[in-house]
Amino acid sequence: MRVLVAYASKYGATAEIAEAVGKGLRDAGLTVDVTAVGDVGGIGEYDAVVLGSGLYMGRWLKDGARFLKRNEATLATKKVWIFSSGPTEEGDPEEAVEGWGFPKGLQPIADRIKPVEIKVFGGAADADKLRGFDRWVMKQVKAPMGDFRDWDAIAAWAGEIAATLKA
Repeated sequence: MRVLVAYASKYGATAEIAEAVGKGLRDAGLTVDVTAVGDVGGIGEYDAVVLGSGLYMGRWLKDGARFLKRNEATLATKKVWIFSSGPTEEGDPEEAVEGWGFPKGLQPIADRIKPVEIKVFGGAADADKLRGFDRWVMKQVKAPMGDFRDWDAIAAWAGEIAATLKA
């Protein structure tokens, strides 16, 4: 069983989530490649795909959206899990996004792919790393700074994916 964990990450927080998911899958005995979406050559050789992107103002990063669109037909033939990373506040990230599950413009593609699950994880925002417009937006909306990723929830999700794939 070969699994691709592909991600789009602007400042590295989503990449770290992808690495943690990859580690959980490897620890369960699966063969896993963790790769930025821009570096993925093809997905035909994989049995399953976990795809994630950072969220900015309710949208996926362009690289993540392009990957999803470009690989829609092949993804529809595989077991796929999708995650978004972004809410920067304490508590349940799904409550923070008020039940929102996936970018509206990409939802029709997800509906055709029929992922096993779509998940939202808390993100991380470091004021020292933010640049230009991102820094300005975070100040305007008074978004909390810090790391809001729940590593136990991420590890548990990787465990659930592994259990499904090994069943």
